[in-house]
Amino acid sequence: MGRPITRWGVAVTLGAVWWWAVLRLALASDAGVLEGAVAAGGWGLSLLPVHCVAKGRAAGALAAGRWRAAWRGTAMPAAPSAVTTASPLRRSDGGSGPS
Repeated sequence: MGRPITRWGVAVTLGAVWWWAVLRLALASDAGVLEGAVAAGGWGLSLLPVHCVAKGRAAGALAAGRWRAAWRGTAMPAAPSAVTTASPLRRSDGGSGPS
């Protein structure tokens, strides 16, 4: 579906089918499972673009294989953006620091 006119045609057709199902559920007494499935599926798809993003573009995305490396006990290389500003832990014999 590379051409914009084709995409618009598919979007308008699917939108019309969804509205048909919703109106039939609201107004017809003999609406059934088909209309309910179409309405619920269309509503669910409407939420998809809001909540999904490609993993490579997601903020805070973890590297592929992170869990596998953790189970094996091998270290993953740190990401370049994994810089911390936390203080290093003091050793017990390090004395007390300034208050």
